[in-house]
Amino acid sequence: MSSEHHISSLTPCAGRCSTVFGDAVCRGCRRFNHEVIHWNRYDAKHHTLVWKRLDAQLDQILVPMLPHANLAEVEAFVRSKRVRLRDDASQGRKLYHALKLCEKNRHFTDESGLGIHYKQVRPIWDQFERRVLALANASYDLAFMRADEMSQHLIPLYNEDE
Repeated sequence: MSSEHHISSLTPCAGRCSTVFGDAVCRGCRRFNHEVIHWNRYDAKHHTLVWKRLDAQLDQILVPMLPHANLAEVEAFVRSKRVRLRDDASQGRKLYHALKLCEKNRHFTDESGLGIHYKQVRPIWDQFERRVLALANASYDLAFMRADEMSQHLIPLYNEDE
C-alpha cells in the first residue's frame, strides 16, 4: 500500500449543478453538459481548454464590473481563505472567487481587495450571474451551430466517397 496521498484534480464545479435537470450549460460552473459528464475522463490538455474558455468568460464579465479591484490584494485574500487556484488562473477567476467569498460572507468585503462596499456585493453578484450565464449559453449555442455547420459540409463529402 502506498503512503502517497492522492490529491483530486481541480475542477470548476461550484457545487450546484443544473445539468442534472437538463440544462445544456451548468448554472454553477458554466461548463457544457457533456464537459460535466466526461470531466473525469479528460486529460490535462482538455481540462486546460475548458478552464481557459471559462476564465475568458470571467475576464470578459468581471474585470469591467470591478474596475477598482487590486489584483494583488484579491489574490492574497483568496489564498488566505484557502481557495485552490490553478497556476494559470485568470484575473477574472481570482475576482470571481473573491466576490463569491464576499457574497457568502459580506464582512470579508473590506479585506477582499475588490474595491467595493459590502452593500454592493449582492447586486454585483446578481448582475454577474445573469451576464456570465447568458455568455456561457451563447458560447454553447455558437459551438452547437459550428458543429452543425461542419456536419452539413462533411456529410455530403462522406456520401461522395461511398
